[in-house]
Amino acid sequence: MELDKVRAAIIDLYNNEETKAITSIANILNEAGSYYKNIHVDYKIFDTRYSGAAPELSYDIYISSGGPGSPWDGEGSAWEAKYFSLLDSVWSYNQNNSKKKYFFFICHSFQLMVRYFKLGEVNQRESESFGVMPIHKTEAGSKDILLKDLPDPFYSIDSRSWQVVQPNKKMFSELGAQILCLEKERPHIPLERAMMAIRINNEFVGTQFHPEADAASKFNSFCAPKRKEEIISKYGEKKFSEILNLLGQENGVKLTQKIVIPNFLRHALAKLRPESV
Repeated sequence: MELDKVRAAIIDLYNNEETKAITSIANILNEAGSYYKNIHVDYKIFDTRYSGAAPELSYDIYISSGGPGSPWDGEGSAWEAKYFSLLDSVWSYNQNNSKKKYFFFICHSFQLMVRYFKLGEVNQRESESFGVMPIHKTEAGSKDILLKDLPDPFYSIDSRSWQVVQPNKKMFSELGAQILCLEKERPHIPLERAMMAIRINNEFVGTQFHPEADAASKFNSFCAPKRKEEIISKYGEKKFSEILNLLGQENGVKLTQKIVIPNFLRHALAKLRPESV
């Protein structure tokens, strides 16, 4: 029996920075072919931020990565113009077609998504958030297909100097968007908690955290002598030990990787190819 093919695009925004994230996303897409026996997932990687390569409208699923630096760095650049043009195209397509295309935004891409849809303020944090962090679900998040199978709080890799705050209630209302989760509670700090995931509609969703992160790869990366020294120097021995301990827990980063993007893909594949599910 010939398999029904679904095409996915991985949008790499790491700007030629060395990372395991793109490999982790690719591995998740490789596994997605096993969700439904009659569906095969093909994917292609586009090095959008560094080389300007961008996918066209011919793909069914788009997963857009994290990346270094400010989410405002690309203003006026050719790559950002291509990126937002793609969002224009996919959004317009979905408004005019019954069979939709699906878009997942991670970290840096999440911040670009918020800028594009004018969903809130994207600004610099007072200090970097780094490590394995608890993330708290909202009422909407506890019911959402993306997060419903995770505990509350759940844990994921967080690595950012920027944040999304001050939700634009008018735009949230117009789009029917929902905040799915918030960063950890900090009762001793009088600052607004940042948004950590937003669902815009059934097809567009993004996370500030890194649901693609592979715990074993992160453990090995953090334990490499140079990286270990950097982390301990910046955050201390106690923080380093806490990160390694959390990376080893089955209900932490490992569970988040197994649940979030796979749930997004299962939902997308079932909607794209209902006859093959």
